[in-house]
Amino acid sequence: MGLKETSKYISLILRHKPETIGITLDEHGWANVNELISGIAKTHEMNMDILEEIVASDEKQRYSFNEDKTLIRANQGHSIPVDVELEETVPPEILWHGTGEKYSASIDEQGLIPKSRLYVHLSKDEETATKVGLRHGKLVMYKVHSAEMQKDGYKFYLSKNGVWLTKEVPVKYLEKMI
Repeated sequence: MGLKETSKYISLILRHKPETIGITLDEHGWANVNELISGIAKTHEMNMDILEEIVASDEKQRYSFNEDKTLIRANQGHSIPVDVELEETVPPEILWHGTGEKYSASIDEQGLIPKSRLYVHLSKDEETATKVGLRHGKLVMYKVHSAEMQKDGYKFYLSKNGVWLTKEVPVKYLEKMI
């Protein structure tokens, strides 16, 4: 199994199903590095060097170590309830959300909702949102009037890897780009 596949497996474990390898996460989403390595090593080649390479080379910067590298966590994208200690941040005036055409009718009706995740994920620029959206089929792009949302009391968080997070985006703050 290559690094990319191993990284996806780590993502599954740290964001959604730590029980897959018999580990638990603390309330902030941290996993014990040694337990993670031994759990993965039962079925995949894994050691500290491989884990460090995955964390350092992940283009989306999905993971963080604590200072002494005894703990690791996913920066965002969890479907399990954890508090990754995000600080509320003032968003730029506009954020972006790229998605697949198959989701646009639902979004046009109910806005952006986190579905199985804890937060709605937004991008700082159209280019990033385009890359995200293309993974879901024919691209549909939404402009999110985030400054207006924040002024109206919605909270925004910026994850360590540059993804903007909020609990929901009501329809009135969305502008579908044609």
